[in-house]
Amino acid sequence: MALLKRVIICLDVRAGQVTKGVKFQGNVDLGDPVEYAVRYDEQGVDELVFYDITASAEDRNLFLDVVENVAASIHIPFSVGGGIDSLEAMRSVLLAGAEKVSLNSPAVRNPELLGEGAKAFGSQCIVLGVDAKKVEASQNIPSGYEVVIQGGRTPTGKDALEWVLEAESRGAGEICLNAIDTDGVRDGYELTLTKMVSDAVTIPVIASGGGGEPSHLTDAVTTGGADAALVASMVHYGDYTVGQIKAAMAADGVPVRL
Repeated sequence: MALLKRVIICLDVRAGQVTKGVKFQGNVDLGDPVEYAVRYDEQGVDELVFYDITASAEDRNLFLDVVENVAASIHIPFSVGGGIDSLEAMRSVLLAGAEKVSLNSPAVRNPELLGEGAKAFGSQCIVLGVDAKKVEASQNIPSGYEVVIQGGRTPTGKDALEWVLEAESRGAGEICLNAIDTDGVRDGYELTLTKMVSDAVTIPVIASGGGGEPSHLTDAVTTGGADAALVASMVHYGDYTVGQIKAAMAADGVPVRL
């Protein structure tokens, strides 16, 4: 039987509210993260991801009360990211009820965090979040995709493909690959980047940034080779339910959990 492709919903959280922007700009607050989590659980989403989107930039710890409330309210796996920069922070998020932690900016600054987390909690708990931006290919960035940190604010000079391979070797168990150029634009995922990374690593890859209609998710997991596709705007604004997305993907021949 073919491995099921997952549909994952991302909830960006700022000051205790779900929020959404375009290319990491112009965020609009939408509502209570627990209410959103329950709604999407009931609709049949496979997983949720919560990002505290200003934790890194504001150099502060995470919203553990939200994590605990979500864990008490839903029955599906979820991961949490944003400013998780130590084993203690990982432990507190997992103890609060998350299945996985997502490391992005802190892992770039301190790559050993990935190995420490994998050793302490298992690779399956460690997700590498990557925000990548298309640039001119160069000696430093041969793939033509640069890693950007701090919620898209700070270029790193790091090649995205080299970084995901290093992260896998250090113990990351999954990669959430977000293309800044297509984030929130809703006209399809960055398939060139997605396929490049999916082909290069052996761990699951989640395509992120650009989902606007169900066919985009089908493209991400077929042409792009991803194991899962992450959406936000297309469900937050009520354009589609999870059921409608999965039914369309199934009609396209994609194996999904209906």
